[in-house]
Amino acid sequence: MWAKRGSRPTAPLQNQYEWVYLYGAVNPETGESVALVLPWANTAMMQLHLDAISRQVGPRRHVVLVLDNAGWHTAKALKVPDNITLLPLPPYSPELNPVERLWHWLQDHEFSNRVYEDDEVLLEAVSVMWNTLTDERIQTVCRCAWTHEN
Repeated sequence: MWAKRGSRPTAPLQNQYEWVYLYGAVNPETGESVALVLPWANTAMMQLHLDAISRQVGPRRHVVLVLDNAGWHTAKALKVPDNITLLPLPPYSPELNPVERLWHWLQDHEFSNRVYEDDEVLLEAVSVMWNTLTDERIQTVCRCAWTHEN
């Protein structure tokens, strides 16, 4: 937020929360992405996400999906499609996950200083935001030195 030096700007503040969960996967090299906006964070929703990724990449490609150790990411009940390999990161290492950079960018640029009337408005805002992300933005924000050769 820009403000005159010495002033105290005001900003909207959301004191009550409605939740939606954005399950997203990105390819930092191409900007390709897959996302679902879902009502919960649990194993069943993660399964939907894995199935969506598998369908989008198709049977001729293989994905290595980098993820943290959230319970629903590593649940034994997950049926990981044959064209996906899960790569869990060591604990407390979000800086190694390219999509974490995107979550921070979205919070700073798309969702800060806003108030959402209800969960339907929030759902629509998240959907519009994701659908207007460009491949170039994803490439720029998610690029990590360790994912690219020099």
